[in-house]
Amino acid sequence: MSIKVSKFEAITVLLPGIVISVVVGLAALFLSSHYGAPAMLFALLLGIAMSFIYEDSKCKAGIEFTACHILRIGVALLGLRIAFGDLAAMGWKTGILLVVAVVSTIFVGILLAKVFGLNKRFGLLTGGSVGICGASAAMAISAVLPQSPENDRDTLLTIIGVTSLSTIAMVVYPIVAAYLQLNETQTSIFLGATIHDVAQVVGAGYSVSEQTGDLATLTKLVRVAFLMPVVMCILLVLKLNLDSDRNAKPPGVPAFLLAFTVLMAINSLVSLPQVITDSATDISRFSLVISIAAIGMKSNLRKILVVGIKPILLLVIETLWIAALILLCLPYL
Repeated sequence: MSIKVSKFEAITVLLPGIVISVVVGLAALFLSSHYGAPAMLFALLLGIAMSFIYEDSKCKAGIEFTACHILRIGVALLGLRIAFGDLAAMGWKTGILLVVAVVSTIFVGILLAKVFGLNKRFGLLTGGSVGICGASAAMAISAVLPQSPENDRDTLLTIIGVTSLSTIAMVVYPIVAAYLQLNETQTSIFLGATIHDVAQVVGAGYSVSEQTGDLATLTKLVRVAFLMPVVMCILLVLKLNLDSDRNAKPPGVPAFLLAFTVLMAINSLVSLPQVITDSATDISRFSLVISIAAIGMKSNLRKILVVGIKPILLLVIETLWIAALILLCLPYL
């Protein structure tokens, strides 16, 4: 009997914060559908505007739960969007180029973070976010890094930066492709391999043509598939104690990464009904939106404003790096 009471009490404690996060997420989706801007950006901005709610003891636990656990559910469900066949369909040259682009962007981020006097974990976070899949990658990588107030601030900064840059790229990159007279395949690979978030890749690709949109989306999903190996490598580095912060306790392999892998394998081996994959995509997207809203509510805007121009400059350079690399290599595919 006591167990049931404790579970009920736990739900009661978490419910106010979860409900607030869901309401903010729904508002973000509403604004996104009416004004065309990314839902994640709206969720983040609305969350920051309502950060005073986090100070309310009734909501704090639920907001923490949403920012951590519901976030991981959203990342895990991304596995149903990818199949191993997608990797093979790209061809080995394109596959190698994407691997080089992702890995080099991460290393550029770490190197530049050191040059700018920033924490190398911030360089890892931004490089992985720019190289793989924007805000989703930022949250997944953040989830396995040792937790600290600085980690929350860095995650928030990264999400703001990559979402804004991704929106700009969605408009500018199709114009760049047309100016450079890229063919349909080259344009598709360029858009899918360089724009940070999946939604913006879809918007940019289908603004050119339906065929470009299909191939650009496939290219992007291959990049998303790199999320699990990259996060596993980060965990391995932490386990081997190669991180400079010797006091940080490296986490174990989180369940959401295992779930991501299992769901990806299921999607590869079994022909799932469209309704299941579509539902999983919708649940994943909504989970990520309300998680970002919760992260925004956890934020302290004053701490974000004092970090200066260097983090933004780091994100811009990483974005230009991956775009330039892909453009230089396109003629050889």
